[in-house]
Amino acid sequence: MVVSDLREWLAVVDELGEVQRIGAEVDVDEEMSAITYLAGRREGGPALLFENIAGRPGYRALWNPFGSSRRRIAVALGEDPELTTTELIEATMRKLDRVIEPKLVDSAGALVYQNTLTGDQVDLAKLPAATFWPGDGGRYLGTADSVITRNPEGGNLNLGTYRMMVQGRDEIGLYLSPGKDALLHIEGRWARGEDVPVCVVLGVDPLQFLVSSQSFPKNVSEYDHVGGLRGAPVEVVRARHSDLLIPARADVVLECVAEPGARRMEGPFGEFTGYYGRPEGAAPLLRVKAIHHRDDPIVTHALMADHPACEQSTFFGVVRSARIWNDLQRMGIPGIAGVYSHPAAAGGFGVVVISLAQRYAGHAAQALALAAQCPGGAYYTKWIVAVDDDVDPTDLNDVLWAMSTRCSPIDDIDILRKTWSTPLDPTLNPPEIRRYGSKALINACRDHRYLDVFSQRTALRREVYDRVARRWTELGFSGAPLAPRSFHPEESS
Repeated sequence: MVVSDLREWLAVVDELGEVQRIGAEVDVDEEMSAITYLAGRREGGPALLFENIAGRPGYRALWNPFGSSRRRIAVALGEDPELTTTELIEATMRKLDRVIEPKLVDSAGALVYQNTLTGDQVDLAKLPAATFWPGDGGRYLGTADSVITRNPEGGNLNLGTYRMMVQGRDEIGLYLSPGKDALLHIEGRWARGEDVPVCVVLGVDPLQFLVSSQSFPKNVSEYDHVGGLRGAPVEVVRARHSDLLIPARADVVLECVAEPGARRMEGPFGEFTGYYGRPEGAAPLLRVKAIHHRDDPIVTHALMADHPACEQSTFFGVVRSARIWNDLQRMGIPGIAGVYSHPAAAGGFGVVVISLAQRYAGHAAQALALAAQCPGGAYYTKWIVAVDDDVDPTDLNDVLWAMSTRCSPIDDIDILRKTWSTPLDPTLNPPEIRRYGSKALINACRDHRYLDVFSQRTALRREVYDRVARRWTELGFSGAPLAPRSFHPEESS
């Protein structure tokens, strides 16, 4: 199934019973976020569509669009919502190299241009910007968003997900971590004394949100990857005040400009780590020139919190895993049986597990080092663990078993220093050093030098498993038993 925008995705997941519509009046200050956090504390909690927001008539707000639901992520990716996590990662990985350029359509019939506000009509206070946590520096839009900028070197369009704090009637602050594409684009054009056009999709197609949140090479357009994952081009129209292209079916888009050197103090904000981000600091200031929206518009919000209430955790567990797996394949690393960025580890960033069939000396060490620094995995990741292919990387119990029985800490842990980190990491102090981090490479595979004498793990015979599986319902169980990843090796005759 191909879904082309937020409304189509919402209709499908609603049919799956994954949307809760809230008609009771709610407040933008901490109440919508509190409801989302409490509902999201349960694995698989629903997407929440708030339809009656105090003081914000005409707008609806969607929170927890993905949450911890694998099914809603699968719908956005055009996959079967009943796939397992590993199956969904594999299906996504197979499509990552497919690119389909966006399709420019006639703006006359574009849904995003059903309504346009300019000049004195622009008032961000009328949108459902929200205070998420008690210590937030202000009300925020642009948490589940897609920020569009153009690379001054090469001209490609970039899609990125960045938070934005409302600063005034037509002003909004854009927080950008060092090294992020939009910051490089803005500072590059500011160095030439130029205004920088920026468009922000606030009512975003979930697939575009998913892609925007990932790190792709700096010379490509993420629009192409949205199209590739969907199997159909993103329909775009020209912005009214710049040369940027915006989604023709978006619910809400802000057209903005960043004037040279314009910054405003922004933050703090409760982040994906489950902590407040950096203290208040200067961030690029965007002046909103126009607001475009569909009739009965929906603004999308992403709550950053501890797992499972953190919006990004589970979809990062799928997409980031697929990207790292794809990077390893492109670099020619054989035998990869699975990759998983664990959702509970700081929004899917902190821990990556690679399952592989060891084929040569140094294979596991090579996979660890490359996964730590490849484009899909370099940002922030602290712990990279390699396990054998009889270990399920998505099963933390299985991974801990391998770390406890196959890893000798004195021999099997290496440290990388001065790696790419984030100002949002609370462990790095004083705060001014937080651009630089470190990574632990943990080899929890059986020692390749001693495979022939390594203790044999207990495992079922395949013949016995097949016999029991055939009798599963007769034995009083429902469904089918979960198949082991490995079986007892049969003796040669």
